Amino acid sequence: MKRLWTGVLMLALLAGCETTPTRDQAGAPVEDRGKPLGPEAAGPATPRPDAGAKPLVGKPVAVNPLKDPGNILSQRSIYFDLDSNLVKDEYRPVVAAHTRHLQRNPAAKMRIEGSADERGSREYNLALGQRRADAVRQMMQLLGAQPGQIETVSFGEEKPRCTQSEEGCWSQNRRGDIVYQGD
Repeated sequence: MKRLWTGVLMLALLAGCETTPTRDQAGAPVEDRGKPLGPEAAGPATPRPDAGAKPLVGKPVAVNPLKDPGNILSQRSIYFDLDSNLVKDEYRPVVAAHTRHLQRNPAAKMRIEGSADERGSREYNLALGQRRADAVRQMMQLLGAQPGQIETVSFGEEKPRCTQSEEGCWSQNRRGDIVYQGD
């Protein structure tokens, strides 16, 4: 009888080990959003059904992914917490998308403009804005962007997006803005 229970116990232990995930197991499939965007990926342009509009004829119109509101590249601001230059998790996909854009377009250049809210001294806000811009640049370089493609500058509190003295407004001013050359 003891042998029977020992055998059942061993089978139960082995069965439990079979379902335990290991670090080497493949994770869930991930959608690759890093495919190039352009005329060949977008497909042919289709006319809108506007009254009196003529259908498009000829080559498809290429949509600039940096200006397409449906594209993640149109998001150009990385927002930060108070007194912080840590890129929040929610903005990491935006930084990664801009990095991929730079990798696909080696001639592209950008400037990251760091900003701060009105609280703190002018010197502190200039330094904080620079740390924010540098944090975004460093993340992009770690992801594979070339250093020569990225320039940083701090405007401190000099370029506010909102001018009211309240948290909702201040949070809009704590940011790093991505500006492409020629934009």
